[in-house]
Amino acid sequence: MTTTAPGLKAPSGSRPPKPGPRWAVWIGIAVAALISVYCLVAIEFTLEPLVTNLTNGQVVIEQFLNPNWEFVWRVRDQWLVTLEIAIIASLVGCAIALLLALMASKVTAPTALYRVMKIVLAIQRSLPDLAWVLMFAAIVGTGPLAGILALIMFNIGVAAKLTAESIDAVDPGPVEAAQAVGATGMQRARVAVVPQVMPSFVSYSFYVFELNIRASLVIGIGGGGGIGEVIRVQLASFNFENISAIVVALVVVVFILDQLSRTIRRRLI
Repeated sequence: MTTTAPGLKAPSGSRPPKPGPRWAVWIGIAVAALISVYCLVAIEFTLEPLVTNLTNGQVVIEQFLNPNWEFVWRVRDQWLVTLEIAIIASLVGCAIALLLALMASKVTAPTALYRVMKIVLAIQRSLPDLAWVLMFAAIVGTGPLAGILALIMFNIGVAAKLTAESIDAVDPGPVEAAQAVGATGMQRARVAVVPQVMPSFVSYSFYVFELNIRASLVIGIGGGGGIGEVIRVQLASFNFENISAIVVALVVVVFILDQLSRTIRRRLI
């Protein structure tokens, strides 16, 4: 038998009514809607071109639905160039990223160096891969070298940030033990930090490699060589059936490499 404290009502079997949404929620929704409408008006958004050019769109869709599979085999050399660019950029970029990550963590670097490297990496990440390839294409000319250099810079931004965050989260015990026996900063990093972050770093490296395969499309269109350059040429010639075949093949290649990298990560980590 349950008793009820004086002045309190006994709990009923029905649930209490669900509280309604706060006014702040409705105000936030209204502000978001107003901003969206303002942006649509500012860019003069209209669906008229989609309706008026529907006939041209049907022609393009028909070509995309009839891919020229034979063309995929004809450009097999460019597929190999794309894979080679991704491998080289991943190895070099991730190696540099590990060094920069050690300099960008408060665990392994002095405060002044740590803060400067954080700013440098933030600025470096602000440029997308297409901007890097356009810059290097202007310096070294179009081709695989521009693509490799652009992907290296892109990889450094991704891998260094993720690895630096992993270094910040390492167990401080081994680091303090190494410091207690008089180890230098480089020795502490090599003995107490790198072994702890190596599994995460290997995972990030494979992730960067997968990104490189996907980014090869944009890199090539910007002048970085590989299969993206083939797409740029075919797009200029309006050979959409060839582009369709390349896109489908690219999806298959990325899926296979993604599954392969996951298998390798499970075995190594």
